[in-house]
Amino acid sequence: MSDLRGVGILVTRPDLQAAPLCRLLEASGAAVFRLPVIDIQPISDFAEIRGHLAAHERLDLAIFTSANAVKFGAALLEGRPTLPLAAIGSATARALVAEGHRVAITPVDGADSEGLLLHAALAHPTDHHVLIVKGAQGRDLLQTQLTLRGANVIVAEVYKRERVEHGAVELAALAARFADDEIDVVTATSADIAHHLLDLATPVLRRALDRVQWLVPSERVAKELRKRGVKAPLLRADSAEDQDLLAAITRWRSNASGA
Repeated sequence: MSDLRGVGILVTRPDLQAAPLCRLLEASGAAVFRLPVIDIQPISDFAEIRGHLAAHERLDLAIFTSANAVKFGAALLEGRPTLPLAAIGSATARALVAEGHRVAITPVDGADSEGLLLHAALAHPTDHHVLIVKGAQGRDLLQTQLTLRGANVIVAEVYKRERVEHGAVELAALAARFADDEIDVVTATSADIAHHLLDLATPVLRRALDRVQWLVPSERVAKELRKRGVKAPLLRADSAEDQDLLAAITRWRSNASGA
């Protein structure tokens, strides 16, 4: 078992998604602090989406871009039991399997749109009708690239990310924890989370964020942090999966202690 005793970790995921990661880190001995900076809410009006799908009786593939897309959009698969499905990443694939679906396509490399687009099944989708189930204001790389490759793309935005506000007292208390060296690692498991955390930070907190390790799941998130001027060292996990995040922190702790 990993030994993270003495390591303080700030978890910034939405509350429900943070719980399993927090339990895993605490079981490894870490002191966990929570500051959810975004919340996930369903887009409740499915009438337009269902109407659009009804006008496209033929679908050749449905792509789910996250576990949240599955949670809020799996109902769109009703009446299409044989429709081939693609998932970005193993967490999304597991969510689909848990809903009773079979996943045919996953990324060739990594757990992102770029890796999925490398799959042979998406190389020549000319005249294929492809449904992309995603969050509002999410990346449009899949839609753009598949359209360029000749696919007829339908986008269903089934959830939205909302910024969570935190008051001055709460942010000052968090800054005090940094000042007391209670926090060693800050998690930023998506670009949205990274941006919202930096937007929330007071000047004192912003300086503190440059003095600790940041844990990121991809090079894309790392680049977004550098664009925002974050100079702190970055720990790169293999993905945003809880076990991969834990493994990255464990490697860092092991190297830092000379073990």
